[in-house]
Amino acid sequence: MHCAIFLDLSEYFGMLLCRGVTFLKTMRNKHITFLLLSLSLSASLLAQASGDLQPELAQNELLAAAEEQHAIGMGEQDLLDELFAAEPKIVHKPASTKAYDDLISAMPQLGLALSSQKQKEQQTEPQKDQLDSVILKFASMPRMRSAIVLIYDENGKKPLHSKNADVVAPIASITKLMTAMVVLDAKLPLDEEISIENSDVNRQKRTRSRTRTGMTMTRGELLKLALMASDNLSAAALARTYPGGTEAALEQMNAKARELGMASTRFMDPTGLNSGNVSTANDLVKMVRAAQEYELIHRFSTSTSHTLELAGHRPLRFHNTNPLVRNASWDIGLSKTGYISEAGRCLVMEAKITEHPVIIVLLDSWGRNSRVGDANRVKKWMENASLRGQQSKNM
Repeated sequence: MHCAIFLDLSEYFGMLLCRGVTFLKTMRNKHITFLLLSLSLSASLLAQASGDLQPELAQNELLAAAEEQHAIGMGEQDLLDELFAAEPKIVHKPASTKAYDDLISAMPQLGLALSSQKQKEQQTEPQKDQLDSVILKFASMPRMRSAIVLIYDENGKKPLHSKNADVVAPIASITKLMTAMVVLDAKLPLDEEISIENSDVNRQKRTRSRTRTGMTMTRGELLKLALMASDNLSAAALARTYPGGTEAALEQMNAKARELGMASTRFMDPTGLNSGNVSTANDLVKMVRAAQEYELIHRFSTSTSHTLELAGHRPLRFHNTNPLVRNASWDIGLSKTGYISEAGRCLVMEAKITEHPVIIVLLDSWGRNSRVGDANRVKKWMENASLRGQQSKNM
């Protein structure tokens, strides 16, 4: 004979010990679980007429009913009566009047908790997905001084703004991000000492460097100076000591570019001094996204300074070539600057602006401070758009 089985709270908790894993997996949030368990009536609803208890099904029905009641304002009693009628084999109407009244009283509280949780879950992703439309709607893009611009929304995986993003152009020392990646991919010992040699000096560009031939430092220090201070001798030494030498390093840099889908990118030297190192803003977004996966690149490229202490040399203090890493208003996850006359001043960054992760690519910026000015203009543009978007919601 099948009959409804009604449990008191102690029996219900005993049952949960046996079925706890399955039961809790159905819960959206632990706080809601405990709220429901605290309702004195919930225990008497979780019995099945056949005697085969299915508390997780009853739980789901009760949660759905509470959520619906809160959303549409339907009377608690009407909604519960519909639930009992629709699912008689899962959820039973409590036998006692007090139990039924308690459940009716509890429904609004549970519905409110569910609604609040749902709002929290929806607040982040929709805002991220709508970032582009919010910015385009509430703020016009400022005039940029860089010839090539790409502002890429990492959450939405699409550009917020682009200018000449497919134009192939020299990228100067942005190259060093790829140099660093292939060196780290090779898993070479970072504590191995390497001396800078005459062959590391570029005789054509005759660029200045505070490092000198004959200096010996670890591979890790060379990597940091190449990324943070954009030191060319350090980058050249890293490539020279790559297994197979500089040519092998360049081959691997180009292979990795192809692997990342950087179809318009070519590397001809590991420092960026060669104007034959070319790419597009769209390709560089792919490179920055890949470089973010390397913790050392994040750490070294955003370091503000480094003091090199070598035997026989006075201490040398190097600073990051991107002054924005020293600006407390910026949250920068990766940074690399570049400059040769053919490329103009360049900057790529990954940063969070108004809590939104974006990749900024600025190429061929001819004024001395224009790339930094453009980055600040992007930041202000996004902040203003976010503020106006919030104001419009509150109106």
